[in-house]
Amino acid sequence: MALDLSVFNRFAVTFKAGDIIFCEFEPGDSFYLIQSGKVKIVKIFGDIEKTIDIMHPGEFFGEMALLEEAPRSATIIAVEETKLLEFNRENFEILMKGNPQIALKLLKLFSKRIYDQKRRFQILTLEDQHAKVADVFLMLSEGQTASEEEEESGNRTFFNTIEDITHWAGMSPAKCRAVLEHFASQRRVEIFDDKIIVKNINDFKRMVSSRRKNQEKNEN
Repeated sequence: MALDLSVFNRFAVTFKAGDIIFCEFEPGDSFYLIQSGKVKIVKIFGDIEKTIDIMHPGEFFGEMALLEEAPRSATIIAVEETKLLEFNRENFEILMKGNPQIALKLLKLFSKRIYDQKRRFQILTLEDQHAKVADVFLMLSEGQTASEEEEESGNRTFFNTIEDITHWAGMSPAKCRAVLEHFASQRRVEIFDDKIIVKNINDFKRMVSSRRKNQEKNEN
């Protein structure tokens, strides 16, 4: 969903590669929209720092500081030289009042972003490595419209690479590749350079549901 925010260039800020834009748990009163470059979202799980997402031009982050007056839920670091539009409460109100079409689009994007963040967090909280990878495919399938034939067979084609799956699962490339190769040996998936075919997405649904229930039992 493209947004023309060129009129707000006076709110632009630039960060160099490696610059920390803000840190997890610190208070915040602004959100950012990426005009150029990219940033990574980093969270601490125990003693482990994990990159949970890479964001590109047109995407935004930090909106919860405005919506819920909540502390930052993650650390944001510029991957390369990055230009952002910074909106605080004051200029965000100007944006909302002066550009109702943009305001509506932003509210829809906020809603989707909140869902996406919660969904990705569900993946990261799984302890079982195989369930994590399977749940990534479930997340991806939730954004697809399956044909009648695909609904019946459970077959799904994802035009994503192993690197994409690794990133969303929050795992090391070696571990993710090992899990995918194990699935391939079981004929659950087929791996290509530019796509991965899941033979039966319902099989993954059952697996993830079972592993998540077992994990919850053990935690209680």
